[in-house]
Amino acid sequence: MTPAAATGSTAEPPGDRILVRDLGLWAHVGVLEQERQLGQWFELDLELAVDLAAAGARDELAHSLDYSLAITALQQQARSLRCLTLEHFAERILSLLEELYGPVPMRLELRKCRAPVPGFTGTVAVRRSRHGQGLAW
Repeated sequence: MTPAAATGSTAEPPGDRILVRDLGLWAHVGVLEQERQLGQWFELDLELAVDLAAAGARDELAHSLDYSLAITALQQQARSLRCLTLEHFAERILSLLEELYGPVPMRLELRKCRAPVPGFTGTVAVRRSRHGQGLAW
């Protein structure tokens, strides 16, 4: 499906969304050398704004975006990636999604599951988006 057909012709992104939540990615990302050497788990939520009316009516994948392509490509990308920041990791994810689907409105939340900060047991995350100022969290 072409990006123009996926997003429609209006400036506002369509109300329909494809969501992938809690995608586990093993990557070598972090400021500490041991994070980049050993690797660690990250979790990703992503959202692609696309008009799903034709896919819903016709039951044909050709009228949607195949999310399995993104999952497989993101898993492969994460395994080979080496970088310092979540921000750069998120940028690489957005670029990969754009390569797969074109300039569709998209957003993501990328979480580091175990930040190496003494006494901290939560998660740290970045939220990024492209091509969709109308995509509100």
